Amino acid sequence: MASATASTGGGDVDLAAVGTLVADRRRCQILLALNDGRALPASRLAHEAGVSAATTSNHLARLTGAGLLVVEARGRHRYYRIAGPAVADLLEALQRLAPVAPVRSLRQGTRAAALREARTCYDHVAGKLGVGIMAALLDKGYLVGGDGSYDPEVDESDVRAGFGHDVDYALTREGDEFLAEFGVQAPPRRRLIRYCVDWSEQRHHLSGALGRGLLDRLLALDWIRRRDSSRALRITDTGREGLRTTFGIDLS
Repeated sequence: MASATASTGGGDVDLAAVGTLVADRRRCQILLALNDGRALPASRLAHEAGVSAATTSNHLARLTGAGLLVVEARGRHRYYRIAGPAVADLLEALQRLAPVAPVRSLRQGTRAAALREARTCYDHVAGKLGVGIMAALLDKGYLVGGDGSYDPEVDESDVRAGFGHDVDYALTREGDEFLAEFGVQAPPRRRLIRYCVDWSEQRHHLSGALGRGLLDRLLALDWIRRRDSSRALRITDTGREGLRTTFGIDLS
């Protein structure tokens, strides 16, 4: 199968090729497990998907062959990760369109609530925390160009789900000073400001180099922590206080 993320010329694009890949529930579980930007071994992904090592190997071969995943060799082990922002873009868009899965246990309900409160979307913060940070930056005048809302019926240009640029957000001088004082370092050679339409909140959250820099800083401050078995983020007690005093965000 040709790469699902690159055009090779010729006829129209083959959407069915990508549709076939994400039509399998187990492959979707693998993709979602990797949607926090980390690389994971096949054994961990087999656990996430709830299938055997052999079945997982087959799924991973199809996903890497289609260009949705890349594989890295680390000694004798192979680690898999999302191929890039375009794949994270696809996953975020699908999550916005997909129906909500029924909650059949307390454990599922707890996990769903945690994902909606704070999670990683590829390499930046999403969920209530993600949209809360973006709203705070806009309210304080650190970002300008939009209001963080998603309403395509009002603004037909706001249609891009994931890593969008239809709304032209810009960082102000005050915002640049605030982020420098806060200790945010945005990775170079990337567009500074992008946004995603958050699938659970239906508002914009910050992505791009600035979104990545904010995630790194919040982790370094121990305001948030990654969870071993989920892309949900845990907000620490220190983090809840820091988010209140610095951004005016209260998720209690």
